Amino acid sequence: MNPMIWAMLMTSLMISTLITMTSNHWLLAWIGLELNTLSILPAIMKSHHPRAAEATIKYFLIQATAATMILLASIITAWQTGQWYISNTTPTTTLLTTMAIMLKLGIAPGHLWYPQVLQGVTMNTALIISTWQKLAPLTLLYITHHALNPTTMLSLGLLSALIGGWGGLNQTQTRAIMAFSSIAHMGWLITAMVLSPSLTTLTMITYMIMTAATFMPLAHTTKTITDIGTTWTLSPMTPTATMITLVSLGGLPPLTGFMPKWLILKELSSTGLITIATLILMASLPSLFFYIRLAYLTMLTVPPTTINTEHKWRFKPTQPMHTTLAIATTTLMLPLTATLYSTT
Repeated sequence: MNPMIWAMLMTSLMISTLITMTSNHWLLAWIGLELNTLSILPAIMKSHHPRAAEATIKYFLIQATAATMILLASIITAWQTGQWYISNTTPTTTLLTTMAIMLKLGIAPGHLWYPQVLQGVTMNTALIISTWQKLAPLTLLYITHHALNPTTMLSLGLLSALIGGWGGLNQTQTRAIMAFSSIAHMGWLITAMVLSPSLTTLTMITYMIMTAATFMPLAHTTKTITDIGTTWTLSPMTPTATMITLVSLGGLPPLTGFMPKWLILKELSSTGLITIATLILMASLPSLFFYIRLAYLTMLTVPPTTINTEHKWRFKPTQPMHTTLAIATTTLMLPLTATLYSTT
């Protein structure tokens, strides 16, 4: 693809997200969501593969359906109240908007499109879909959080955490596993939305950093979980760093990934929702299992086919410089929990 066209598409992707994030009008927010969808479609179909074309069509249909639901809800709100403000919602339109945003985010039970789309794109595009593309819908959810139904949100968060853990157990493709990981993390994020908006912000920032640190080392080397061990021929430190980021993504102390889960469980317990806290904690155990399985195949085993392989890393370094910063942040931010929680 022409670099100028690619730069224009990426600029449009960023600007459309910012339009939605800064708008207070439903129609302007809807325009930003539509521009966001149209900007990411060429990136999804860039590889010119049948799977990429299939992923593009599925992504377009799902996003267009969700945007249409949001537009319908905004028209009903304007008809009933005479105003287009996002914060001015009715119970019926709030439920419709919530379902549309859950469909856009890939929250269970509207999650079936998400692993299939990620499976048909490159790892870098999957990183964009898993991180940046979630900002605009989450902003709409953030603005309307005062009108959201807590029971519905907690139920969707728990269901998403359960399905994200169970669905990833029998997967062998790296991108499919990361898709179900994202679904499970979105469940924790939706749960945090009910408790505290500032906690939601901290959880989202931590999730984006951890996901980027996990995707970037694997971008050019792996398609299945058995390929992960072969990355040592390209960069000896990559398997070690990837193992640490995977364990952090699973939420084990003393790594950064433990911070948002710890704070969410603290908020649930202090609110009196002990049952929900116990269930969502148990729902994270299947996710932890496949993270540990990935970490085991990454660092603790060496595939037989790599024993006599030439050390490519001596001649061709492949990792970008910002990968180091992302991995360090994913590993070492837990001591800053109190500071981050009070400033977000």
